[in-house]
Amino acid sequence: MGSLDDIETVENWQERLTEWFQQMMFVSGETGEPSAETLTIIEAIVQQQVIEILARCTASAARRGARTIHTNDLFFLIRHDKAKTSRLKTFLSWKDVRKTAKESDDKGGEAGDLGADDPLGDAAGGAAGGPVVGDTTKKNKRNKILLPWDIESFYSEQVPDREDEEDEDEEEMNYATLQRLKLADERTKNMTKDEYVHFSDCRQASFTFRKGKRFREWAGFGVVTDSKPNDDIIDILGFLTFEMVQTLTEEALEVKREEDLYKLKSGGDNDSSRRVMQKRKRAQGLFDPPEEGTAPVGPHHVREGFRRLQQKANNGRARFNLGGGRALQRTQLQLI
Repeated sequence: MGSLDDIETVENWQERLTEWFQQMMFVSGETGEPSAETLTIIEAIVQQQVIEILARCTASAARRGARTIHTNDLFFLIRHDKAKTSRLKTFLSWKDVRKTAKESDDKGGEAGDLGADDPLGDAAGGAAGGPVVGDTTKKNKRNKILLPWDIESFYSEQVPDREDEEDEDEEEMNYATLQRLKLADERTKNMTKDEYVHFSDCRQASFTFRKGKRFREWAGFGVVTDSKPNDDIIDILGFLTFEMVQTLTEEALEVKREEDLYKLKSGGDNDSSRRVMQKRKRAQGLFDPPEEGTAPVGPHHVREGFRRLQQKANNGRARFNLGGGRALQRTQLQLI
C-alpha cells in the first residue's frame, strides 16, 4: 500500500494537519471546538519544538563526529523526564515486537510447508509446525532498550529480568499513564457506542503514519538538518509531537479552569461564570449541542499554558548571573 504523500497535496495536508491537532486536543480533554487561531498557535508551538529538537540533535551528532541523527540523540534530550523516556522505550519495544511478529507470520507458512513434508515431524515435535510456534513466541518477547548512559550498558552480561520487579522509570510512567487513563475513563463511561467510536478514532490521530514525506517537510528536514531520518526517528518524533499537544492542552485547560474559578469568586462576569460552573456538573454527551456559556480554550489560555511549561522547565535548571542582579538573561527554549 502506497503512502498518502503520493496522492495528497500540500493544501490537503494542511487541512488534515489541523484536523489531527483538533483530534489530539479532544483526546487530551478539550470537549469544545477550538478556534482556528487556537489551532494555529498550537501548531506553531509544536513545530517550533520539533525544529528545536532537530537543531539540538544535529549539534549532538556533530559532537560525536556523525552526520546523521541517531535515536539516542532524541533520548538524550528527554533523559530528565523519566516517565516520558520510559513511555518512549515501551513504544519502541512494542513496535519491534509487532515487526518481529509480522516477519514470523510471513515465514510461518513456508516453515509449516516444510514441516508437513518431514516424515519425522510428529516424532520430533508433535504436530507439524509445533517447534516453529515455540520459536516465534520466544522471538516475540519484548526486548529491553538500553541507552549508552544506562548502567546496564556498561557490562557485557545482563542480569535476567524479574517479573515482580519494576524500575523507578516504569513506576513513574505507570503513575502518569494511570492518571490519564482515569481521566479518559471518566469521560467515556457515559458515552454511547457512536460517541466512543469517534473517541477511539481520534486516539488514532498521527502526524507520521503513512505521511513521512509531508511530515519531514513540515518538521524542517533538509532545512534545519541535512540528516536523512530513518523510520525510527520519524516514529519517535510522531510520538513526541502527540505528547506535546497533550501536555499543552492539559496545561491550557488548567489555565481556563483557574480563570473561570477566579471570575466566579471575584464576581466578574457573574452570570456566565455561574452557568459554566453549574453546567459542568451535568453529564453532557459528545454530540450534544454546545451549551450557553461554555467555551473551548482560547489563544490566551494556550499562551499562558506554554509560558508556565517554560517556567517549570527553567526552574529545574541552575542559573548563573555573571552580569549582576539586573543583567538580562537569554533563556533557552525548553522542550515540553
